[in-house]
Amino acid sequence: MAEYTELAEHLRARLTDLVARAEVIEDDLRHPLEQDWEDQAIDLADDEALAGVDDVLRNEIQQIRLALLRIANGSYGTCAKCGGKIQLARLEAMPAATRCINCA
Repeated sequence: MAEYTELAEHLRARLTDLVARAEVIEDDLRHPLEQDWEDQAIDLADDEALAGVDDVLRNEIQQIRLALLRIANGSYGTCAKCGGKIQLARLEAMPAATRCINCA
């Protein structure tokens, strides 16, 4: 779908950035715990926060991959609920949108 080429490029760039950030977080989460109990408590609290950020990143990664799949199979820009066209302005604001503004 040639009309979505620019959006697809934007999505691929965003996907690359998110995957890199998620890999950094995963590496950080794999570190061994400190010997000191107080340091362990701090590390565990930090890990919990990082795990939450990782979950958000993974969700966005999944949404972007699905949007790219829809672009590839020709269903991108079609509302999943009513079958109508999703306005380009909406897709530019929310590239992973699956519903038109009326159905959202």
